[in-house]
Amino acid sequence: MKFEAILADIGGFGRFQKMIIAINFMSRFTMACHFLLGNFIAAIPAHHCRIPSVDDEGIFGNLSLADRFTISIPLEDDGTRSSCRMFAEPQYHLLLNKSDVTQVPTLPCVDGWVYDNTTFKTTMTTEWDLVCDKRSRTKAATTVFFFGVMFGDLTFGSLSDRFGRRIMLLTSYLSGMLFGLASAFSVSFLMFGVLRFLTGFCMTGIAIISSVLCVEWVDIEHRNLVGSFENFSWTFGSITFVAFAYLVTDWRWLTISVTLPVIFGIISWRWMPESARWLIANRKLEKAHLCLAKCANMNGTETLFQRIQPEVCAIGIMMTLSSIVVTEQKGRVYSYLDLIRTPKMRRLSLTTAVMWFTNAVTFYGITFNISGFGLNAYLTQLLYSSAEVPGKLSIYFLLDRIGRKRTQVGMLMMLAISLGINIVVPKEMSRTRTTVAMIGKVFASGSFGTAMLYSPELFPTVVRQNGVGYVSSIARIGVAIAPLILLLDEIWQQLPQLILCLSAALGATMASTLSETRNRCLPETIEDVERSQ
Repeated sequence: MKFEAILADIGGFGRFQKMIIAINFMSRFTMACHFLLGNFIAAIPAHHCRIPSVDDEGIFGNLSLADRFTISIPLEDDGTRSSCRMFAEPQYHLLLNKSDVTQVPTLPCVDGWVYDNTTFKTTMTTEWDLVCDKRSRTKAATTVFFFGVMFGDLTFGSLSDRFGRRIMLLTSYLSGMLFGLASAFSVSFLMFGVLRFLTGFCMTGIAIISSVLCVEWVDIEHRNLVGSFENFSWTFGSITFVAFAYLVTDWRWLTISVTLPVIFGIISWRWMPESARWLIANRKLEKAHLCLAKCANMNGTETLFQRIQPEVCAIGIMMTLSSIVVTEQKGRVYSYLDLIRTPKMRRLSLTTAVMWFTNAVTFYGITFNISGFGLNAYLTQLLYSSAEVPGKLSIYFLLDRIGRKRTQVGMLMMLAISLGINIVVPKEMSRTRTTVAMIGKVFASGSFGTAMLYSPELFPTVVRQNGVGYVSSIARIGVAIAPLILLLDEIWQQLPQLILCLSAALGATMASTLSETRNRCLPETIEDVERSQ
């Protein structure tokens, strides 16, 4: 007997399941906030060297601010004031002839910087002077966070299989909130980096465990619907985060503000059931029976549930939980190594890994580049987040009409075209660049959403969980690298856009080699994949 037969009797999408989905939705949205947090707490406002001699009163007291800048800070090639260099000595002759700057010695800022706090009251950048030669540290902080997420994916996935979903979900709630709040009180960049790694490591458990709990409690018919709803928890979090960031302009309080909602998950954890499927697989039959009884009671199916007994019954139509254990535990144990043992599985694993990696690089490369198009950071982030809605809605119409493969390839190709257009659009046309980037975000969101539904259908049942966990970890590497790619604008301003464009094109090429899964039976064994065309 299969577990799905029990769900069919007690209700696979009743009030009980909707309660689980609602609790997970509210607690998961904080993950999106932390994923995007670096866009604002590590923002680099306009700045220039602090010039003590010119800031002092005295003989310089009658100089206007513009004149003080003229004699103290050199111009860049584009006519703007340098953010990182100053004249070795005040150049008073420039008050008469501003173009006479030949062979004037300059040096890096020696007394710190003055920051424009119009948009942000404080950021970690302004507090620890992470500008000029230290600018890369702001992106490194984001990369460190996503490396924590990557290792957390692997760790919490394994621990939840060993100790149970429910207890590890609580562990993720408590530890994630602890390290998230602690990072707001960091006294150095090194301390902040370590705590952000641990925050990412612990909080990712919320996402992967809650997702598994939903899938294991919902019947087959409604899994796609539930998966779609869970995807929108990210979009909801992204849009809500803009409001948080706009209202809270101090980086420490912003970190606290997006971490505290985890309390909702901790409070509601008491109503979160353990996975009955996991309990049965680990022969905890009495506890599984209690969880199923609660489900039947809330769904109003107590009469049908009376047929289900925790131990083997003697006669009749009485279904037993023990029989499920026998059915689901027979056969050998599969591991990550089975993804590469045979030729077609190797090719499938490599292809999907590249597809997920390029999806992550392009999606987050666009998401993190909120200051690269010349518009207000809050408005850009809001537009980017809103652009995910049509992207995620469109794929659910396209997947059943043109198929998974064509949707995946088409989304990635249109994304590559959008990124390519922005390479040739002049920087001065900020509105045009932002519009094109938003269109690209629509395709990036659609591509990522397709990959999340497409990949589980490609891997055979016996290694499906391993396959999805593997490609998810590869995607985290792409997310961690995305901020570093954006730093390449120091070499050539359009280089990050070019790399993202080529990545999307590579992903489309790899996706075109995959099999179509629309209206086809899912592969059950590795042999099914090896025998496929």
